[in-house]
Amino acid sequence: MTRRIAVVGGGPGGAFAARLLKLAEPSWTVDLYEEHPALETFGFGVGLSVSAQHSLGRGDPETFAAIDRAAHRGHGMRMYADSGSVRMPGNDTMAIARATLLQILYRQAEAAGVRVTVGGRVDSWALDADVVIAADGVNSPTRTSCAEDFGVRVVTGRQRYIWCGTDHALPDALFAPVRTEHGVFTVHAYPYRGDRSTFLVETDEATWRAAGFEHTSEGLAPGRSDEVALDYLQEAFAEHLGGARLLGNNSRWTRFRTVRCASWSSGPVVLLGDAAHTAHYSVGSGTKLAMEDAIVLAESLAGHADTAEAFAVYQRVRQPSVERLQELADRSQLWWEAYTRRLGMPAERLLASFLTRAGNVALSEFRAREPKLAEAALSQYAGTTPPDSGEQALQSWVFAQPLKHGELSLPSREAGRAGVALAHRTCDLDDPRDARADAFVAACAEAAVGVELDGPATRAGVLRRLDVAERLVHETGLLTSVRAPAEFSADLAAGLVAGRTHLISVS
Repeated sequence: MTRRIAVVGGGPGGAFAARLLKLAEPSWTVDLYEEHPALETFGFGVGLSVSAQHSLGRGDPETFAAIDRAAHRGHGMRMYADSGSVRMPGNDTMAIARATLLQILYRQAEAAGVRVTVGGRVDSWALDADVVIAADGVNSPTRTSCAEDFGVRVVTGRQRYIWCGTDHALPDALFAPVRTEHGVFTVHAYPYRGDRSTFLVETDEATWRAAGFEHTSEGLAPGRSDEVALDYLQEAFAEHLGGARLLGNNSRWTRFRTVRCASWSSGPVVLLGDAAHTAHYSVGSGTKLAMEDAIVLAESLAGHADTAEAFAVYQRVRQPSVERLQELADRSQLWWEAYTRRLGMPAERLLASFLTRAGNVALSEFRAREPKLAEAALSQYAGTTPPDSGEQALQSWVFAQPLKHGELSLPSREAGRAGVALAHRTCDLDDPRDARADAFVAACAEAAVGVELDGPATRAGVLRRLDVAERLVHETGLLTSVRAPAEFSADLAAGLVAGRTHLISVS
């Protein structure tokens, strides 16, 4: 079985796929095409989670060792609220300059026998190859030109963001709001080498317009940055930058696009990484997904002589993991869209809200990892020190705490024991912040005392109800309760501590 393989797009996923394919079958011809040299890549640092490191180590120990030697480690994370900040120690996440990562991957690909061609655009559909791997990014010309064949769905986020860098290595990853005369801007930042950090700033549409950024990113030549925005943000975040500059690299305002495809292949062409799927930057998994795609695609092509079958296996194996991470990313994106509403919370409790935002970290996990921080957050929630007990006992303790709400003094967070009459509302919203949700919240606001949200007995339904409940808590002041099956008690407990709801009902 001899194959001619072309990889279009030399980002981390494409370059890694090219190497793995050549290692898997040395007789294959593998060509990697990339428009820009590694040192001219857009972007700044790349973060690799512990799970991503494990995947790379299993997929290609030699390449991972080279990445590990060049990476920046040792930073923790600091999150700010109005009352101050809280620091959480590092968890072995590594970061590396994107240009350095690409240099390593190109060198490794060439060492394996891949022919690397840099410069100029390549049309995936015009290449003479048995297999064409389109790893050409979120703006994928390959996917866009045949969107119907791939069953493409793209959802555009509400927030505006701009990707910058700074010539200063922050001591920790940083999540911090800055209040300006126009509104609040929030930074997501982390160090990736001894003298550099990624510095992404986001804000809501109203603040973005009020600050005069509506047209500052328009008409910029490729590679140019929005210098008006950089100057403004450098001044706004001067305290966190410590006198350092903000750096641009094709830095301009945009909105995040979540890409999903029903089919990842069409004829001889198969999509990889952001071309096939994206996940919001707040979960830092774009590179992880692309490189894990590369591992599975290489294994599938090496193990199946029939290309169509290899593509089908690749999608069947990868899609569940991708969809799960996209679901987590969607919830994280929703959390960040409402981040500024939570800034009045104590910092440790805000941290608990952050860690549990996507539904993949329970309170018990938070306490096991950071007992002092978790104890502070739980004490802020209850006004008393939590017991040193297991997960079930912790949930029972969270549910049993009294609540002072306006003139009401309730003996428990369980609605049935609190002794209040709440209006029952069925909540089956897909998006807790769209126009339909706006109408639902407005209708709930007419209740006399409060509302209890019921709905689908699925975990996705429960998590969505908690999101809607948080809107009611912040926007209406109504006493709010969420009903869920007992199997989702951990989510209800996290919702209470995070301030997403006042009360709960276990059915």
